Amino acid sequence: MTVKRIVSNIAVTSVDDVRAFYSELFDLDVVMDHGWIATLASGETAPTQISIAIEGGSGTAVPDLSIEVDDVDALYQRAKRLGHKIEYELTNEPWGVRRFYMLDPTGKLLSILAHPA
Repeated sequence: MTVKRIVSNIAVTSVDDVRAFYSELFDLDVVMDHGWIATLASGETAPTQISIAIEGGSGTAVPDLSIEVDDVDALYQRAKRLGHKIEYELTNEPWGVRRFYMLDPTGKLLSILAHPA
């Protein structure tokens, strides 16, 4: 048996508002929309992963979603420009990631990160 993918599902009261948040901030494309559910994608492929944690590292809360991007500094600036509140400032962590935390419109804690070269 092989796991082909794992999909994160976010319960919302407005599909349109949350779809717009993820689409605008992360440049994700709508690949399916039935009105009651919308699926966004980047077109990239990645290994299937699930992280299990008692903390988020550096004394932070465990994030609901971790989203790896190619340019975390640019996304941090975009999030600030769009008026999103930063919960944990952009930081170089001792285990080799650069990240920040923010909330999505549903209150999910997002860890936005990159692995600097």
